[in-house]
Amino acid sequence: MNGVAGTLETDLLGDARETPATLDAFLAQVERRAFRMAELQLRQREDAMDAVQDAMLRLVRHYRDKPAMEWAPLFWGILRRRVVDLQRRRKVRSIVVGWLGGGRDDDGDELPAWEPADPGQDPLGRLHDVQSYADLAAAVRQLPQRQREAFMLRMLEGLDVAETAQAMGCSEGSVKTHLSRAMHHLRDQLEDWR
Repeated sequence: MNGVAGTLETDLLGDARETPATLDAFLAQVERRAFRMAELQLRQREDAMDAVQDAMLRLVRHYRDKPAMEWAPLFWGILRRRVVDLQRRRKVRSIVVGWLGGGRDDDGDELPAWEPADPGQDPLGRLHDVQSYADLAAAVRQLPQRQREAFMLRMLEGLDVAETAQAMGCSEGSVKTHLSRAMHHLRDQLEDWR
């Protein structure tokens, strides 16, 4: 698990701490991480790409004149709302299709296609990383929506409590509560990887 945590930190937080000079630079910096976050929550590659693209367009259209320090919480808030909208539409669609007959459950969808990149590692080490990431992704998907959002924005995106609260549209205390519960759940679920 430590190898995956280090890879996640390097991959996802490596360039998240610097404030870019332009909105284009910010979008280029956040694009990959946003896609991975959306794909993890939506479990469909096309929906994740649509959600990220829509969030980027909305940020450019409505908030390009905001200071650079505000782009991250604004973007993640827009993306979070877009993901929730897509999840709601999918649920309504599945209810209607199920009522009319036919359709299929989301359980058959592919998992995120991300594997930690480490070309110098031996095959057994790569297998270990793939397995640990799969377990981490499964444990994160099992979290309730708000806990998953708090975990991903705070731990994977590196936003502070105030920025996370702004992105999630809740109080700082709620962010702390959701994150604490998420961390407790993940520790229990991933005990074997310690």
